[in-house]
Amino acid sequence: MNRFDKLTVKAQEALQAAQSLADQQGHQAIEPEHLLHALIQQREGVVGPLLGKLGARPDAIQRALEAELGRMPKVRGASGQYTSDRLRVALERAQTEAERLKDEYVSTEHLLIGLAQDRDGAAGRVLAANGVTPDGIYRALVEVRGTQRVTDPNPEDKYQALQRYSRDLTELGRKGKLDPVIGRDEEIRRVIQVLSRRTKNNPVLIGEPGVGKTAIVEGLAQRIVAGDVPEGLKGKRLIALDIGAMVAGSKYRGEFEDRLKAVLREITESEGQIICFIDEMHTLVGAGAAEGAVDAANMLKPALARGELRCIGATTLDEYRKHVEKDPALERRFQPVMVREPSVEDAIAILRGLKERYEVHHKVKIKDAALVAAAILSHRYIADRFLPDKAIDLVDEAAARLRMQIDSMPQEIDEIERRIMQLEIERVSVARDQDDPGARERLGRIDAELAELKEKSAALKAQWQAEKEGITRIGKIKEEIETAKQAMADAERRGDLNRAAELRYGTLLGLEKQLREMEAQLARQHQRGRMLREEVDEEDIAAVVAKWTGIPVTRLLEGETQKLLSMEARLGQRVVGQDEAIRAVSNAVRRARSGLSDPNRPIGSFLFLGPTGVGKTELARALAEFLFDDERAMIRLDMSEYMEKHTVARLIGAPPGYVGYEEGGQLTEAVRRRPYSVVLFDEIEKAH
Repeated sequence: MNRFDKLTVKAQEALQAAQSLADQQGHQAIEPEHLLHALIQQREGVVGPLLGKLGARPDAIQRALEAELGRMPKVRGASGQYTSDRLRVALERAQTEAERLKDEYVSTEHLLIGLAQDRDGAAGRVLAANGVTPDGIYRALVEVRGTQRVTDPNPEDKYQALQRYSRDLTELGRKGKLDPVIGRDEEIRRVIQVLSRRTKNNPVLIGEPGVGKTAIVEGLAQRIVAGDVPEGLKGKRLIALDIGAMVAGSKYRGEFEDRLKAVLREITESEGQIICFIDEMHTLVGAGAAEGAVDAANMLKPALARGELRCIGATTLDEYRKHVEKDPALERRFQPVMVREPSVEDAIAILRGLKERYEVHHKVKIKDAALVAAAILSHRYIADRFLPDKAIDLVDEAAARLRMQIDSMPQEIDEIERRIMQLEIERVSVARDQDDPGARERLGRIDAELAELKEKSAALKAQWQAEKEGITRIGKIKEEIETAKQAMADAERRGDLNRAAELRYGTLLGLEKQLREMEAQLARQHQRGRMLREEVDEEDIAAVVAKWTGIPVTRLLEGETQKLLSMEARLGQRVVGQDEAIRAVSNAVRRARSGLSDPNRPIGSFLFLGPTGVGKTELARALAEFLFDDERAMIRLDMSEYMEKHTVARLIGAPPGYVGYEEGGQLTEAVRRRPYSVVLFDEIEKAH
């Protein structure tokens, strides 16, 4: 076989690597052993998966080959390597195998079969000793390649395309890797209804980012695993396609299309057993469309219309309008399912369902009050994101913050350690000063204090370590309980009732007993005095909200009713003699807080009139401090700068097409960055 152009890229690389290996080892001829060594060394190829399917260990084969190569005669000063007769025969066998399998190119799997057929040579013997026979390779090849044929120099991209470019959500659900989905029954039923249609059975979930579109699909995967779906969907596989992985590394024109075609072929050949899910569906439009190539959306259209491909999409409202609605042919193949933002009550229910997962991950406890606070505070103060995502993030970050506090040294010990260091430095300094008559007395005092502090530090450290270990052990047992529950659910699904009973009445009961004992032990330690908190409460949630929004924690948790009732007295302490103005402002704020006014409008709009120096600006500052506990939470705009008609563009931003449109206005940008603030238009009579 002399035609190198009939070898795939990977096969050519293997032969070049075999030649380099022969050169390094000083062998004059390139033998089948060199080629087999090079094939096993290939990271991305078919040989690795084939050997894995046959149960052979590549490292064992490699060691045996290195021993064989070590026994070969070495030459010095030889000019280049030549192909041995045995290798030429193996290559001809590979060519014959390629023709027999109706392949257009000789690939690495054909070379492996050619080497395995050489029973007399060392390469064939090593393969046979490790259980790799030509018949075994054929069987494994059917699993790896399926019905694919080698029709181009890069066939590996198309083998097991679904496995390479997707995630099996039903498999993840079976292993318990997906978070539980609470609520959303109506949307899941609607998705099932659309999937059960004969044609155009493709739902697209449309909703704001963070409302739970992907979670709905994960919920459907869990229902398929549990068998809680109509007959038409039982036993189906739900696969999440990764468009990014398909596009990545597709250097040449047509490479991306080949990969997508291979994925579509696998889905079509499954005869309706696979439902594919494309998250961020708008990425299909224009994906891979370089230099006039066809984009992914146009390649999917025929399969979607015929009903061969059942596909669930998910995208945001803006992206759907921008990319999908502009292509009516794509839009008509999908059936929109709107996903609304859940209410605060629903968000609390979702958080309660996820609570256990976050407790196990962070190894802390989360109080129910913290979940309620997360939903309410995120809804009230984080306006640019959506429930339940923002509430989940609050709980997650608060738990991570508490875990960090548990793992780091408590402040009390840290202060003692600093004091010990300070005294040790002082002691060295005093010890040098032997001439001073009071030095000995000072040294005695320092030594006494150091001894006391070191004893105290050792006791506190022992207590801290004991508490920390107790909390960590409880966390580990909770993880084991979670794993046992998943294994039990899996055993029940498989019908292995013996295993399920063993887990339920043996393993789980034992772990739960251990957990109770450890919790009781930790409680006894806490009675003697506690150093660490292991419960996330509403104060932790409020602290995270304060970090995100800049609104102080105390203000979030203080009894607002009490504060509002005494508003006149509080403002009156700072602005004296303006009772009428203070009363008007207080009433407006109380109306807004009691829910009588429109929540989407400002808390109040006031026009303060009066001569210079009577307290108009001071009242605005006092109001900022009262509402947001910081008098700097005030945006002051001097309206004397806006005397011309055109200066309004500086205030609210330039209109589209004008210079500075992207930058926004002074007022709009300030409010966007800090929505919780008082806006003061000073000297408003001078504005245009």
